[in-house]
Amino acid sequence: MIHHRPIVKKLFLSILLSTVVIIGNSLFAQDGKALFQSNCASCHNPLKVVIGPALKGAADRIPDKKLLHDWIQNNQKVLASGNKYFNDLYSQYNKTPMNIFPALSDAEIDAILKYADDYKVPGQVTREPGPKAEPSSDDSLLYGILTLILAVIMLVLLQVNSSLKKLSDDKEGIPAPEPIPFYRNKAYITFVILLLFVGGGYLLVQGAIGLGRTKGYQPEQPIFYSHKVHAGTNQISCLYCHGNAWESKHATVPSLNVCMNCHAAINEYKGEKLLREDGTEVDGTQEIKKLYSYTGYDPQAGKYTQPGKPVEWIKIHNLPDHVFFSHAQHIRAGKVQCQTCHGPIQEMNEVKQFADLSMGWCINCHRTTKVDFPDSTGNGNKFYSIYKQFHKDLNDGKMDSVTVEKIGGTECQKCHY
Repeated sequence: MIHHRPIVKKLFLSILLSTVVIIGNSLFAQDGKALFQSNCASCHNPLKVVIGPALKGAADRIPDKKLLHDWIQNNQKVLASGNKYFNDLYSQYNKTPMNIFPALSDAEIDAILKYADDYKVPGQVTREPGPKAEPSSDDSLLYGILTLILAVIMLVLLQVNSSLKKLSDDKEGIPAPEPIPFYRNKAYITFVILLLFVGGGYLLVQGAIGLGRTKGYQPEQPIFYSHKVHAGTNQISCLYCHGNAWESKHATVPSLNVCMNCHAAINEYKGEKLLREDGTEVDGTQEIKKLYSYTGYDPQAGKYTQPGKPVEWIKIHNLPDHVFFSHAQHIRAGKVQCQTCHGPIQEMNEVKQFADLSMGWCINCHRTTKVDFPDSTGNGNKFYSIYKQFHKDLNDGKMDSVTVEKIGGTECQKCHY
């Protein structure tokens, strides 16, 4: 019996730890809000169209749960299978590829969809007959407390097991070894060192990876310029102001004479209320007057009466010096929508960096974005007519499309000097 105790003890610990891990994973899988925020929020909203469709009711629109899981985990595979619904959806959103999420389990996807179905606009009150419904709350704290309680129970059981072993040894006359203080116990010391090493290494790697990344960066500009008013409400094309994006590497900030093409006549703002990110209201008319002060324009006289001066705009999007990126290659040749990289810019009052612009983010896009290959009628980018083998494979049905990756879009020298 004594010889089997170490084996029983190890088996008991393994079962207990496995139970804690399984419960922890199950609880995490149910946290649909956190999963949605970390994986989906950049392109989707539960109630409205952003870059992709609204997620609320997705499970009702696609009754085949396995097909929906396959779409989220690897949409390119579903598109290649010829599914009509998803191919029509892909075309409806300008053939903008959705990121793939092979790491999401079926339970985590179900949790995200449930969160989207249960989502309500913050502050919205739904009045229904009967007792007042209890407000929903985030159970993350409860899950954390439950995990901590399970860990304490595990430690208590270990102590109980040790005490029972000591009583049994005393009864059978087995001399008990001198207890070792925990700070001199090699097993405890090794465990603490490993824990610090793993935790410190993880934090160090994450910090190093995040160096230079400024996702969410949203500085306050010298003049409050609302893309929501210009590109959203008034439907001004991005290329009217950022015309260089069509034909050069840089999109560039437009010169003030581009602004004055309109604001020489529009000297008063009468649109909807303008708000900064912190909720403070902005006087649109005063911002137009700032523009006049920079250009030296006198709206009363209708002419320029003073020398102009440049606006010191604060740059938001920065790439490392060793990275080559051409707006023309993406916007004109690749027909990539501005929102793919810059997010729902037509909804932003103050521009912020939407994506982290990391190499992995770019590579994933190259792996899923299809090249505008010319078809049999001559439509498409004529440059790609030189890829004879790909055209042959497309005509023979060996492949249904060509991604950027297949024409060298993931080779180092394509993007790095």
